[in-house]
Amino acid sequence: MTSESASYVLSACRENGVKFVRLWFTDIVGALKSFAITVEEVEKALDEGMGFDGSSIEGFARIDESDMLAVPDPATFQIIPWRPKEQGVARMFCDIIHPDGRPFEGDPRNVLRRQLQRAAALGYTFYVSPELEYFYFKDSAGTVPLDRGGYFDQVADAASDLRRETVLALEAMGIEVEYSHHEVAPSQHEIALRYTDAMTMADNAMTYRLVVKEIALANGVYATFMPKPVADQNGSGMHVHQSLFKGERNAFFDETNPYHLSAIAQGYIAGLMEHSRELTLVTNQWVNSYKRLLPGFEAPVYITWARRNRSDLIRIPDYKPGREMHTRIEYRSPDPACNPYFAFAVMLAAGLDGIEREIPLPQPVEENVFEMSPADREARKLKQLPGSLIEAIEAAEHSQLLRSVLGDHTFESLIANKRIEWDRYRRHISDFELAEYLPIL
Repeated sequence: MTSESASYVLSACRENGVKFVRLWFTDIVGALKSFAITVEEVEKALDEGMGFDGSSIEGFARIDESDMLAVPDPATFQIIPWRPKEQGVARMFCDIIHPDGRPFEGDPRNVLRRQLQRAAALGYTFYVSPELEYFYFKDSAGTVPLDRGGYFDQVADAASDLRRETVLALEAMGIEVEYSHHEVAPSQHEIALRYTDAMTMADNAMTYRLVVKEIALANGVYATFMPKPVADQNGSGMHVHQSLFKGERNAFFDETNPYHLSAIAQGYIAGLMEHSRELTLVTNQWVNSYKRLLPGFEAPVYITWARRNRSDLIRIPDYKPGREMHTRIEYRSPDPACNPYFAFAVMLAAGLDGIEREIPLPQPVEENVFEMSPADREARKLKQLPGSLIEAIEAAEHSQLLRSVLGDHTFESLIANKRIEWDRYRRHISDFELAEYLPIL
């Protein structure tokens, strides 16, 4: 932090009548945490950080090593537009450090930063654009929709106004929006954020999730990023468009390749495919995530890539002549309830591993994988993503790549957290089981 950045924050607080500043950070499962300070404490917070008990944050620290500091990043200062203007409220994202000044190895921003630094050492900048889908329901007690619309429908109801208010709030917080629209399922929606660097986008994704929920709450309804809230409808995904740049040049583009993919892009895709099973615990971290990753609901199941086929794990959006800057890959398995810092970090690490090891790229699969016979899929040696949280845990727990990206502390905390979730889930007796078996067994 420079004195100029601190001066900017203090000046912005004075000019906008800010009284409170919320300091934001995330735990290992991507839950947004915050505490508020008054404007009188901002200079101290920027200079020294603010202490808190790390042992109370999921995956942060044991009780005997609990003291931590949250150091605000002044570049993330924004006024919160839905709070009153008088005695206003702003926010800054924080980096978490030990009292001796060392970065905390389990801080999600620090985990992503380490991979971005690795990419930078190779000359790359990592750009992403996630598509976070979500549902509006009448309240949090059930799944009563606000509309019966479908993909791109112009539904004249409350949901259109909710999206409009959300876009305006996002833009007021400096987050650029490309477009918004109704998604495939009734009451399902999406607001697409403009491509930017991965750290900014991870902060933006956390902000986006909160803004969507806050605007819904202010209008008396509920918004959820639960991956699969309605059994017979499409779930909500977070398709992640991504590319590597070297300076101003898109390192993924090659005019001579039939798919316009450079050797770097091909290695990156191959790395994602090689590691996709072990990455799934990070990109799809909840029991409910695996209710979405099923055939028939526009979510990937098989580890394949193609250009136009939306049943594949990795899709290559069509190239338009003269728009090589837009060459990118779309990784389609993540869901919007993941930790975006970890998700971007592990995808980048897998891609870089593919580039560095020159992993060969398999042939594309342009056919609909779900319509192939089991014998055809076996003949083509098509592998599947994990089908449940326990499969994902087992695929991840021996992953050297995940351990190296997350660090020992965070890796072991995440595995432990997910095993507890799975144990709780398998002890639960569902309404389905009671209705199906109690009358006959």
